[in-house]
Amino acid sequence: MAAVKISPKYQVVIPKQIRDKLRLAPGQQLQALLYENRIELIPVRPLKKLRGFLKGIDASVEREADRV
Repeated sequence: MAAVKISPKYQVVIPKQIRDKLRLAPGQQLQALLYENRIELIPVRPLKKLRGFLKGIDASVEREADRV
């Protein structure tokens, strides 16, 4: 786990290994959420990049009658 420091302008630097793993780019938007007692940053991805990310999911679950 890497520690970060808040600058006087309330900015933080995301550590390089995290940026690389999440493939973050300069200028990319992140959603900031307050969850319980922590801050979560979620990368905003274009819908085109999400195409196929559920490939191979098991869709054979039994559905309710009004959902068929």
